[in-house]
Amino acid sequence: MKTSARAVVIGGGVVGASVLYHLARIGWTDVLLLEKSELTSGSTWHAAGGMHTFNGEANISRLQKYTIDLYREIEAASGQSCGLHPNGGLMLAATAGELDSLKLICSRARYLGMETEMISLEQARSLNPLIDTSHFIGALWRADGGHCDPSGTTHAYVKAARALGASVERFTRVLSLGQRRDGTWDVVTDKGTVHAEHVVNCAGLWAREVGHMVGIELPVLAMEHHYLLTEDIPELAGREKEIVNTTDYAGEIYLRQERSGVLIGTYEPHGIVWSPVRTPDDFSMQLLPEDFERLAPYFEVGFRHFPALGRVGIRKAVNGPFTFAPDGNPLVGPVRGVRNFWVACAVMAGFSQGGGIGLVLSRWMAEGDPGQDIISMDLARFGAFATPKYTSLKVPENYSRRFRLAYPNEELPAARPV
Repeated sequence: MKTSARAVVIGGGVVGASVLYHLARIGWTDVLLLEKSELTSGSTWHAAGGMHTFNGEANISRLQKYTIDLYREIEAASGQSCGLHPNGGLMLAATAGELDSLKLICSRARYLGMETEMISLEQARSLNPLIDTSHFIGALWRADGGHCDPSGTTHAYVKAARALGASVERFTRVLSLGQRRDGTWDVVTDKGTVHAEHVVNCAGLWAREVGHMVGIELPVLAMEHHYLLTEDIPELAGREKEIVNTTDYAGEIYLRQERSGVLIGTYEPHGIVWSPVRTPDDFSMQLLPEDFERLAPYFEVGFRHFPALGRVGIRKAVNGPFTFAPDGNPLVGPVRGVRNFWVACAVMAGFSQGGGIGLVLSRWMAEGDPGQDIISMDLARFGAFATPKYTSLKVPENYSRRFRLAYPNEELPAARPV
């Protein structure tokens, strides 16, 4: 293993792999990624792999578009397939408020130069024949997005980074971080110490623990998240194209095609926090126990809105942890007061945002500026008020509102008063 590097990236999920690639691409080829287990372990390996450009913040939408467009580049650079399914997206409205929200989303996307339009329910059903249109009043279609293979995409980033000169060490656990008087770092691992000018915390589920190594408390928390994989659905047999990825706001569910069946997931009210105090050191590629009894009412809504799902069995259930910040946006940038220490964590939409985060963070590190306004992702938006208690209240609230309408000047009750 190397004993020195210009930058050490901690964490081998999709975000860490993207940061490694972008640092190497910008010219910092003396970079080293450390992963305590196998690449993709933690959250990346069991992700649904969805990708889209929708975000309430225009600059994040632009970064998501960059991420999706980047996949062809890293496939070519690495020779590794990302398993891309660029089948587009569909958003369904069941109420007048939801329909107004979709119209707003459509106009914002067009302003940003993205191909999207409001379509009829008949058109929506041609894109996804599983929809029972009697439950909906309108739909939005977008050309961008789809889904990718989480493992293939992560390895494509890593192979492309290695081709540029970057290094990766798997099964290497970071034990401590010590800062020298000149601001450089001693990264102490179970295989030796690496002297680095910069350290980047991309540790995902362990970002909180890596933060503790330098005396900071990052506002990040993991939530359990379920999705189901169905058996083969006859209505999908013989189709030339996959159905489009579909979001059902009223049902608070999302679905996409998975081979000849469907993957369906939910962001349910009253979600469950996972490991609220400390993430287990030995957690790697495990899943969490299924909780069908608690989640049955939410998936049953999906079976009503997409009746074909209720006529086939469930092939597999997946429950795995993902990390969130209190407002649902990533934590990216320098840690003020801790020289040469950077973060890129709490990225719950890694396959939509990971590429863009790697881009802006590499610019920030190499050039002193991220290259665009990313205040909605900047770690500095959280001050001393973002205590573990605050985070423990806001993250579940945000999780449960993933598909809820947001209104101007809305005051949410969790953690109030601050």
